[in-house]
Amino acid sequence: MSRNRILIVDDEPAIREMVAVALELADFDVLEAENAQRGHEIIVDERPDLVLLDWMLPSITGIELARRLKRDETTNEIPIIMLTAKSEEDNKIQGLDVGADDYITKPFSTRELISRIKAVLRRASSTAADKAIEVEGLCLDPVSHRISADDEPVDMGPTEYRLLEFFMSHQERAYSRTQLLDQVWGANVYVEDRTIDVHIRRLRKALAPFGYDRFIQTVRGTGYRFSVKSAKAG
Repeated sequence: MSRNRILIVDDEPAIREMVAVALELADFDVLEAENAQRGHEIIVDERPDLVLLDWMLPSITGIELARRLKRDETTNEIPIIMLTAKSEEDNKIQGLDVGADDYITKPFSTRELISRIKAVLRRASSTAADKAIEVEGLCLDPVSHRISADDEPVDMGPTEYRLLEFFMSHQERAYSRTQLLDQVWGANVYVEDRTIDVHIRRLRKALAPFGYDRFIQTVRGTGYRFSVKSAKAG
């Protein structure tokens, strides 16, 4: 399976470099942003698994970005760890109050940071694993492994179920066939790329009677995406 992707949002290049090296050595993929505006763009486009967010950013502060992310239903499930030189209790409380999942004060050891990241990811994973996903009447319940459309049961095979679960958990982003195979089958399983097309057809067929096949969109030259928006780019 693919590695967790961590976004570092910090205006200090030296801090970003130090943290990026530590994360890569710990087997994470790394994304970087030097300010809140760029960080928000990457979060919307790339959907990282966790955000390391500096409090003191130019223009828009880390606290303001965290507040924006937690108010948006498309980003509010992404875990946030605040990085800051502010060690006062009131500041920590403010950071946690806006929805940050953890808080680490500079200077910090990279070892402690990695431990905090892994702990937050474990908590997020266990919470997300039990939470039903609902999109405009299409509902997937990971506990019972049931899918319903407008409260009517939807029958599909186990591979189509896993594919839909991945799509519904990663909406509005295009994935190549190779990426989907890695995510749904696993990186160590050899399957032809075109196998994904067969399962996409089966998934669409299962959703078609309810009109939800429109959410599974072909992106020319790339692969597929799950989107509730019109498939103009597909």
